[in-house]
Amino acid sequence: MADTLTFTLDNGGDVVIRLRPDLAPNHVARIAELAGEGFYDGVVFHRVIPGFMAQGGDPTGTGMSGSDKPDLAQEFNDEPHVRGTCSMARTANPDSANSQFFICFDDARFLDRQYTVWGQVESGMEHVDALPKGEPPATPGKIVKAVVSD
Repeated sequence: MADTLTFTLDNGGDVVIRLRPDLAPNHVARIAELAGEGFYDGVVFHRVIPGFMAQGGDPTGTGMSGSDKPDLAQEFNDEPHVRGTCSMARTANPDSANSQFFICFDDARFLDRQYTVWGQVESGMEHVDALPKGEPPATPGKIVKAVVSD
């Protein structure tokens, strides 16, 4: 299975994420599948809250949509939501994760065991920090390319 996911952002930076199939095998498989299909290429970060997180993965950029694949059953785990944690966004239904994800700017331990952690930023967190802020940002930051590698 793939080891890393690299998002090349429109601010010129690469964000390298170590995938954690040991924590969430189905979510990692979904993200790798979507990245391999080019799903994330051109998708914006539609919700960027300073001190909390940056959320993306919705092809419409509204936060109300996802991929055409079925939603995933939760794979909540004990991995803490700390700076650089990558986790799946969802609705109030725990089994509604699809393609949207978020990257934590800071500790968000109140999310622990309620959202599926699937990765950790290994390098490039400064590029996540530099994303335009807002809900939605006036000019949202964008994933230019998403690549999964071993």
